[in-house]
Formats: sequence, structure tokens, C-alpha cells
Amino acid sequence: MLKKSSLVLWGAALFVAWNGLLLLFLWSRPGAPDGSRLTAELLRLAQDAEAELQLQRDLLLQIQRLGRLRRKETPKPPPPPPPPPPAGVAASAEPPVLPVLVLACDRSTVRRCLDKLLRYRPSARRFPVIVSQDCGHAETARVIASYGDAVAHIRQPDLSEIPVPPEHKKFQGYYKIARHYRWALGQVFRTFRYRAAIVVEDDLEVAPDFFEYFQAAFPLLRADPSLWCVSAWNDNGKEQMVDAGQAELLYRTDFFPGLGWLLLAELWDELEPKWPRAFWDDWMRQPEQRRDRSCVRPEVSRTMTFGRKGVSHGQFFDQYLKFIKLNDRFVPFTQLDLSYLKKEEYERSFLRRVYAAPEVRVEELQGNRRRDLGAVRLQYRGRDAFKAFAKALGLMDDLKSGVPRAGYRGIVSFVYRGRRVYLAPPSDWTGYDPSWS
Repeated sequence: MLKKSSLVLWGAALFVAWNGLLLLFLWSRPGAPDGSRLTAELLRLAQDAEAELQLQRDLLLQIQRLGRLRRKETPKPPPPPPPPPPAGVAASAEPPVLPVLVLACDRSTVRRCLDKLLRYRPSARRFPVIVSQDCGHAETARVIASYGDAVAHIRQPDLSEIPVPPEHKKFQGYYKIARHYRWALGQVFRTFRYRAAIVVEDDLEVAPDFFEYFQAAFPLLRADPSLWCVSAWNDNGKEQMVDAGQAELLYRTDFFPGLGWLLLAELWDELEPKWPRAFWDDWMRQPEQRRDRSCVRPEVSRTMTFGRKGVSHGQFFDQYLKFIKLNDRFVPFTQLDLSYLKKEEYERSFLRRVYAAPEVRVEELQGNRRRDLGAVRLQYRGRDAFKAFAKALGLMDDLKSGVPRAGYRGIVSFVYRGRRVYLAPPSDWTGYDPSWS
């Protein structure tokens, strides 16, 4: 472009110089025209020079416009591929796309949930937010719509009443929730065709490292068939019962926690054909669905619930849920080695640590005695003993299909008066007894 512009300017300069020399020649030759004729000749030559310069300027502008157009239309060449990794080092995979499915109904406070999701997500492309609304509640719909393109808003089309047995009339809400879950998960995996999804409800607030946690755990979930979900929730995650200084600590649990959880499309392929009409979360905790698989859960929860009012009428909220500690320290999980959570390695290290801990009596724990022992184990035999110990120490004492909340192989890990305690069955434990529920 610069070369062409210079040529045009040189052409104009040569034109003016040539005509100047011609005038000097005419002036100096014998028989030169008189002054009036010479003046007229000069004017004519000046007009010609001006016209020529204008022509050259227009030509230059056309060349410049053409150059800009070509630069705009010509795509930039793709960047060169990265160099291959050194021998023996695996190439890093592209971060997965993990949509967040928000189940909403008639809580306009869904704004609190969405504000935190959008504030903390590191990428809109990798973590699209899909809000599925049931109930047809107008105010909640307006709140969701106010986020514009930041979220996708889909609506459950079937708002009809569901026929239920007479004794379940007061549980109509649980039937509608199960129907909504089935439809919304179908949209994510069948219509949008995502390969995994993070599920939250409209009354959850997320931690700053919520997305980092799920991104790091996703490869583990894909690689280990003994896992079927990753959850952000610790059922016994009250502030005084967790070690906030070990926010990076993760566990395996046989109890399905929910309340912010990641599943793969392959699991939905398995569950969808037999999805229940009601009480979907307790259904997930049955042996027929769990099939001896576990979930990953954190020491410190990455979600907290602010929804006291709902179909459960605040069950457990005032006693447990409102005291759950929400993690406030960002943990770079994607830079950590999580291989210790694989089944064989976890059982080898975790079980050794639990059963190497000295056994104490519940009275010694409550009296804060034998502090010199460090981590300790409280052993229970039978359902009644478990429930008595759990109640005495402030744990959630209910069991689902015989599985304690946050338990793994019957073991519940928690902090009591500043030290680690393992509430555990005998080391010869052989499995859960569904009759304990």
C-alpha cells in the first residue's frame, strides 16, 4: 500500500515539474507571447495541474479503500498448532462444557442463586446456565427474563395436577418436582445433547470455587465407574463440624447428597426409563439405583440453601441446613492431584486411617477428654447405637436404605470440639442393612 501511494505522489510531482519547465522554456524563447497571453497560458497550465492532482488524489483514496476492504475480508491465518508434549507427557484436554441446570418454580429469590452463579463462573461458553421453570409463576419468570442472554430460560409445559393416591394428596408437590426434573434433564441431555450437567435448585447459593471444583472432579467421574455423581454438599457440614482449614479435602460417600451435583449423560440414559413419580432424591438412595456406587463430596460445602419455605415445609432447615458452612476460600482444585479418590486407593488409605485411630467412648468426647490422642474413632454396633451417637454429637441421624448421611462404608467423618472423629462400624463391616431406614 505504501509503495502504491508513493508512486502516485511522484507522478503528480513530475507532472507539475514538467509543466513548470515548459513555462520557463516558453518565457525565454525568442518571440515569446506577450504578458496577457503568457498569463492565460499560466492559468491554463495551473488548472490542468490542479485537475491532475485531484485525479491523483482520488486514485490514491480508491487504492486505500480497496486495501482496507481486502484486509477486512481476508481471514487471519489460524495460529500454529502447539508443539507436541514431551515424550511420556499427556497433552492437556480441552476443558469440558458443563451446563448448570437451575430448577426453579415460584421463588423470585432465584435472583440470589443466579447472581452468584454468574459472578463466579469463569466462562459463559464452558458453563452455560439453563433455568428451567415450573409452576408458571409470573414474578419469577420476570426475574429470570431480566438476565437476558446471560441465561437460557426454558419452561416446563405441563402444569396440570397429577393424580395421586389419597394418602399422598399432601405430597402433590413432590410429584410435580419429580415430573419437572424428568422434563428438565430430558431437555439438557436429549434436546441440547450435553454430555454432563451440574444440577442446582433455585434456593442454593454457590461458593467462589464452585465451578473450579466441578471442573476438576469431572475427569474423575468419567474415569471411575464406581462413582456416579459429584456433589457440592456435606450433609454434616455445620461450621463447628468441619475443618475450614482443610477446604481442599474431598471424600467418597455412599449417600446421595444432591444439593448441587454433577451427573453424566450415561447415568441419565440409565435412570430416565425408570424415573419415579415422586420423592426422586430418596429413590436415588435406594440400592437398586445406587448399585454400590459412590459420590464425591467436600469437607466444606460449596453450596448452601436459603430456602426455608418449600414443599418440605422447612424440614431440617432450622436444626441443620441453615448452619451449613459455605466455603469462602478459593481452592485451585484443577491444580491438585485427586487420584486419591479412586476406589482402591481411597479404601486403602482412608480405611487404614480410620481403624488406626484410637477408639473412645462418647462420654469422653462429650467431656473433651483424651485430647492427646488426636483423631479418634467412636464405634457403633447396630442402628440404635448409630442414631444415639449421632443425636448426642449433633449429626444428622436419619438413614436412607441403611446409609448414614455423608457416610462411606458406614463411616461418618466430622469434627467435634476441634478434633477429627470417625463414627464407624466394626472393621469387619459387610454392608448396609436397608431395614435400618
